[in-house]
Amino acid sequence: MTEQRHLRNVAIVAHVDHGKTTLVDQMLRQSGSFREGARVEERVMDQGELERERGITILAKNTSIRYGEYVINIVDTPGHADFSGEVERIIRMVDGVLLVVDAFEGVMPQTKFVLRKALAAGLAPIVVLNKMDRPQARPEEVLEQVYDLFLTLEASDEQLDFPVLYASAVQGTATLDPAVPGKDLGPLFEAIIHRIPAPGGDPSGPLQFQVTRLDYDEYLGRIGVGRIYRGTLTSGQRLALVSPGTEPRSVRVQKLYGFVGLSRVELENAGTGDLVGVAGIPDITVGETLADPDQPEPLPAIEVEEPTIEMTFLINDSPFAGREGTFVTSRQLRERLYRETERDVSLRVEDTDSPDAWRVAGRGELHLSILIETMRREGYELQVSRPRVILKERDGRVYEPYEWLTVDVPEEFVGVVMEQIGARKGELQNMEPTGQGTSRLEFIVPTRGLIGYRSRFLTETRGNGVMHHRFYDYRPREEGLPGRSQGVLIAAVEGTATAYGIESVQDRGVMFIEPGVEVYEGMIVGEHSREQDITVNVCKAKHVTNMRASTKEEGIRLKTPRKMSLEAALEYLADDEYCEITPKAVRLRKRILSKSERERANRGKAGART
Repeated sequence: MTEQRHLRNVAIVAHVDHGKTTLVDQMLRQSGSFREGARVEERVMDQGELERERGITILAKNTSIRYGEYVINIVDTPGHADFSGEVERIIRMVDGVLLVVDAFEGVMPQTKFVLRKALAAGLAPIVVLNKMDRPQARPEEVLEQVYDLFLTLEASDEQLDFPVLYASAVQGTATLDPAVPGKDLGPLFEAIIHRIPAPGGDPSGPLQFQVTRLDYDEYLGRIGVGRIYRGTLTSGQRLALVSPGTEPRSVRVQKLYGFVGLSRVELENAGTGDLVGVAGIPDITVGETLADPDQPEPLPAIEVEEPTIEMTFLINDSPFAGREGTFVTSRQLRERLYRETERDVSLRVEDTDSPDAWRVAGRGELHLSILIETMRREGYELQVSRPRVILKERDGRVYEPYEWLTVDVPEEFVGVVMEQIGARKGELQNMEPTGQGTSRLEFIVPTRGLIGYRSRFLTETRGNGVMHHRFYDYRPREEGLPGRSQGVLIAAVEGTATAYGIESVQDRGVMFIEPGVEVYEGMIVGEHSREQDITVNVCKAKHVTNMRASTKEEGIRLKTPRKMSLEAALEYLADDEYCEITPKAVRLRKRILSKSERERANRGKAGART
């Protein structure tokens, strides 16, 4: 147990890709948290395979380092808005924040979100202007933006008196003077020790420990991670589990864990201010308080923002079902989805009228696509519907979620971006030049209007635009938002696509497949250049003649197909389509595979309208 005066709890927060996870790497290295000679990967806090590939933090993580006689508990938080639910809860665990801001990009949407939460909680801030090694770094301008943001968010006088460090996380240096190069992260450690307060609370009082996030272990089950606000917590102790407005119930802590470096270590006891994990309480959840049985006083509830987007997850019933996955049954899929809610409290899973389909709701498309990608890598086969926003009814009116959208684009694309977002009912809030021939535009836009927009945005800006968005508010539902403007090319028969078959239809649109790909009736193989869907035969073989064998296929010129990533496929879907996901493939398909049945269903809809 560390004395409170030698303990510091700090969260590291930033917009996505501003370098906070790299900074934590260097803090761990320079504090001696890795044994000498150990091989350490970059971004060690991003332990998941997807986190490493994408360079984003998905789940908040704890680590602890020693600096002299001090113990510094650090929580690395996600920077993407879809995982902001993690940030909201983590702020309850700490006494201060390191706000990391890219010295070139400056203040971004998620910077505002996390800082607003931190200041409202009364946390002490330290500002780190990172990436000072970049030639385009503009620390003076960015620092002005930071001060403006603090003032806009009504920071207290004490919070406005924040220290500023100029850092290069990649090089592992920090300095208080941008004109004097840093040698190591010593100035940052010193700032944490002297500017972040030691945790408060009465060490001798009755216990209060609150769960702020969940971890999951295959053998231990749920692990509630949180902070001890008062008293001492001991392994094996019998306690009361309580929430505001509920009756306490008796539970026992089987295991108690602390965090040292990257490891979870078993503890006998822990004291006020410590960040620990408890195991052995199967249904413990975020916001609950472990308290002294004689004085079961709950701490204030933790609000978790509601999901804004949902999808239907279904078992795979395509003609290729069961060929490529290990887990394909409804029982296996249902168990896996509900198991995810053990760890991710921002996720909602509900049964439907069908035993083979579930409603899954999350904070955004990325939130849900990360879950889908994780499942397919684990060997699951499934199908999902088009993402749709979650509506609310108030006073007889329908409300839908809106986003605060920020885009950085070269100036020549400003007009087309404003036109496209305007058509999606976006309202321009601010526009300013950011230097280097680019402009920053800020909009309030319906979440529904952004579904499927990212790929269009990248096309319109030729890959030079950057867009970020975060949840803003619920507003009255807008009518007349545009959907997908093009129809699709649908495979007519099951078989293997041929070069000849693809060449015969490629002038009708953009292909998604290449020769040798197996297709089935009803599978989407390309995008039509016109609004309506058409059925095509991409498996057509060249006729054999006396002059030329069909295998030679001389003179065939195929255009480069459009490769559909999982995110692109989810964005592309229409209401009458599914995305089939297996460990080996991502396929788009019509919900009704048979052409004749689709035509019959469409005639039925037309008749119902008349």
